[in-house]
Amino acid sequence: METFRAHLDKFISINDEEFSSILSFFQVWEVKKKHNLMLDGEICKSMYFVVKGCLRKFFVNEKGVEQTTEFAIENWWITDTFAYERHLKSDFYIQSVERSIILEIDFQSQEKLFREHPLMEKYFRIVYQRAYAASERRIRFLYEMSREELYVHFSTHYPEFIQRIPQYLVASFLGFTPEYLSEIRAKLRS
Repeated sequence: METFRAHLDKFISINDEEFSSILSFFQVWEVKKKHNLMLDGEICKSMYFVVKGCLRKFFVNEKGVEQTTEFAIENWWITDTFAYERHLKSDFYIQSVERSIILEIDFQSQEKLFREHPLMEKYFRIVYQRAYAASERRIRFLYEMSREELYVHFSTHYPEFIQRIPQYLVASFLGFTPEYLSEIRAKLRS
């Protein structure tokens, strides 16, 4: 769990004893590719931290097509924040894109973690602020950029996704069909 420790150290200062205690609030899972951590219609009870691997959040639209809204790779968190905070049924799925090692914390454990380690509230505040800022930027890019510009921006700023994630999932995240993404990529290569 050195990955998680190094990640925490970027935001807060804790000693080894505190880290061991903090880690005790989490469950460690190793999941196979395409493992569903949460299904549409289930109460969202947990948040997931990716130690190794990649997760995605998606919904199935009215045409039956999966629409990816978020990815999480190493050192990123993922959940349905709205449903998690309110103990509601989620409208999303959370699924592993590749074999992954994750840390899971449920809402009650997180609240207890905050009581016992108040510094973790600061950590999560920073994480949420950064996630919110990234979401704001993504919305702006969706409004301002052409589809081709959106792909170029994504591929230049997040090349690790282009290398690791199947193209049909990249297309789903960007709101394209896989065929349209292939056309853009062919056009950019020529």
